Amino acid sequence: MNAEIIAIGSELLTPYRQDTNSLYLTDKLNQMGVEVSFKTVVGDSLENLTQVATVAFSRADVIIFMGGLGPTEDDLTREAVAAALGLPLRRDPAIVTWLEERFAAHGWKMAPNNLKQADVIVGATSLPNANGSAPGMWISGKYDGHAKITMLLPGPPHELKALFEEQCIPRLRAKVPAQFIVTRELKITGMGESQCDARVAPIYKTFTDVQTTILAGAGEIQLHLKTRAATLDAAQERVDELVELIEAEIGDFVFSDNGDSMEQIVGYYLQMRSATLAVAESCTGGLIGERISSVSGSSRYFLGGAVVYSNEMKTELAGVPARLIQKEGAVSSKVAAALAEGIRTRCDATLGLAVTGVAGPNGGTAEKPVGLVFHALASDSGTEVVERKFAGDRKRIRWFASQQALDMVRRKLK
Repeated sequence: MNAEIIAIGSELLTPYRQDTNSLYLTDKLNQMGVEVSFKTVVGDSLENLTQVATVAFSRADVIIFMGGLGPTEDDLTREAVAAALGLPLRRDPAIVTWLEERFAAHGWKMAPNNLKQADVIVGATSLPNANGSAPGMWISGKYDGHAKITMLLPGPPHELKALFEEQCIPRLRAKVPAQFIVTRELKITGMGESQCDARVAPIYKTFTDVQTTILAGAGEIQLHLKTRAATLDAAQERVDELVELIEAEIGDFVFSDNGDSMEQIVGYYLQMRSATLAVAESCTGGLIGERISSVSGSSRYFLGGAVVYSNEMKTELAGVPARLIQKEGAVSSKVAAALAEGIRTRCDATLGLAVTGVAGPNGGTAEKPVGLVFHALASDSGTEVVERKFAGDRKRIRWFASQQALDMVRRKLK
């Protein structure tokens, strides 16, 4: 079965409000083997709402409307869904009584427009809302000869979640065939999106029962794999089989096969090797240290380091000879190596990691353009230096630099 989630409210079409309910509902539906195929956001227009509802009924098995069940003039979900289904509304006396009692219990006078919240689509089951004045609705029937399940839910998250879990999930479980959805997320670094897809597409295309999505982010590629089966074990085995084949094809480029971040993976390896890390950062300005320390428990392996943005700080905090900086330039292979070795010695760390580069948009030259970054990793066995050139704006270059610096640590320890 597939589902469509419709978020209703003109405020959701502005830059100031965001739909988060659909994320919650998607998770709950996936747990029951229902795949969300469409998500729609629509403003408070009866005409637009009716059009959206009509389209949803034509293409989805489960349709969930969120919001627009209040008492005001712009709350039009009931009317729109009723129009799309060709059904009338009726005022439910039991809901009217419940509303009156609810207001009286709080010492409030109920406004006449609250009565519209007692309007129920004919054939629908009213769903009590313990946390608000807007009851939901459940409709199970046929539309153009096809079985449909329709839910009308209140918009406030605390109302929607409680109502969905108490009223809708039990009903859905009775209607939805027993199926399980399993997902895996592979994270890849060190290759571009097109290069990655060229190598793995011949593999995942043979798994026609596994949905594969490839996404390019800052410094990493994500492969999202999803399948469904009658049992959890069968779904898990199918996805795991594909993961093994992809990892065999691209090897160390995969740094995570369970969605963990690069900083989490680096932390795992440091702990496994009983190793410690210190950093000296120039162009990344503390970003590497921030990422590492964002992981709980990182104090077990991350000693700290220094943001050595100026040449004077490179000398004072990491022990880089001033003459070396003057001769080679702050952005150079030899200065990067000296930074890594110096911070390792100063902090008495297993590994010393350093980054120096030109993040831009100013400061670049023909010899040392914007995006040029030197990474260095010092250890007992010596110092490795890598020169890289990143494209993009200052924020992107700094993030890429931090990602590749952490990947050096991962590859060293792995």
